[in-house]
Order: sequence, then C-alpha cells, then structure tokens
Amino acid sequence: MNEIPPRSGTAFTMDKGQRLTVIDPEGMQVADLLAFKRADIGEVISAGRTFDYAETIYLTTGHQLFSNRSNPLLEIVEDMVGRHDFLLTPCSKDTFRICYDDHDPHRGCFGNLAEALAPFGVNEDMIPSAFNCFMNVPVDGETGRFKVLPPISKAGDRIVFEAKEDVVIGLTACSARDSNGGSFKPIHWTVD
Repeated sequence: MNEIPPRSGTAFTMDKGQRLTVIDPEGMQVADLLAFKRADIGEVISAGRTFDYAETIYLTTGHQLFSNRSNPLLEIVEDMVGRHDFLLTPCSKDTFRICYDDHDPHRGCFGNLAEALAPFGVNEDMIPSAFNCFMNVPVDGETGRFKVLPPISKAGDRIVFEAKEDVVIGLTACSARDSNGGSFKPIHWTVD
C-alpha cells in the first residue's frame, strides 16, 4: 500500500492490463488523476472525448477514460462511490488566489502534478483537466451551474482502473478545502 500525504502528489508507470486502486482511507478526500500514454506523452486523458463517448458526465464502473486521440487509456472496473468529477481543472496557486482570496497560496494539485510528472517529460502546459476521484460536483441541468460539495466517499472507499495502454499516472491528495469537506487527508493507492 502506498500513501500520498495530504496536499501532495506522485507519479508512476503502469503496464497495460495492470490495475490501479485509489483508496480514500479516511473519507471525503479527493484524488486528482492524470494518465498519459507512456510511448507518446502527447496522448493524455481527455474529459471532452470521454464525455462524448460515454454520453454522461457522471462516470463509473464500465466507463473508459479516452485520450485526446480517442483511444481508451483507463477503464473503471470497480467503483464504490459512483460520484467523481472530470469537469474541473487541478487546483493551483491561481485557484487559491482567485477563488479563496489566498495571498500566500499553496501550489495545489497542479503544482504537485507538474513536479511529479516532470521526470517523465510532462511540462505544465501538458496538464489537462484531471479525473477527480471522489470529487462531488453536482450540475444543475437547467442553468448549467455547478457546486463543489464535500465528497460522499467514506473511509476505505475505492475506485479501480485498468490500464488499456502502458501509461504514466499522476495522482494527488487534493489541496483544495472545498473539494475535501474542509480538511486535508491522505490518499492510498496500489498497482497490481
């Protein structure tokens, strides 16, 4: 079992067919997830392509996360929560400055992902919207307005992804207060 400490991130590789289990050990903690094709990091998960092909913004067991080139990179094979977000970008210094009026902002998931993924050749401009495991972002179907509410995940809940290609993964324990119900907790993960 690997642990991502609160407000930090990591990156690692997975081979096609391996499974990544992301666990919320204490409950109500978001984990931002990115996947890049290992052989060509210009190919990365795409919210837009995934929403197009799934015909829903609420992704769960059986849905695939497609790349910007319309290839599946990950498939959700188990999901104990059923509510995740693929709309919002990783939180950043700018998020905290603009949304939280923070004058000495944390670098956020964006900064954590950028640092963790740099050894794999990923630079900041290559970081797209993340698949935000356990993030609860209901959308009003009439107005299009959304809210960031506390996650509904409980201690020990998990989501499991199967790699459809050899990939590089970026994963965080999210740094935004509103996304995590007001506190920061670790994320656990395994690759099998």
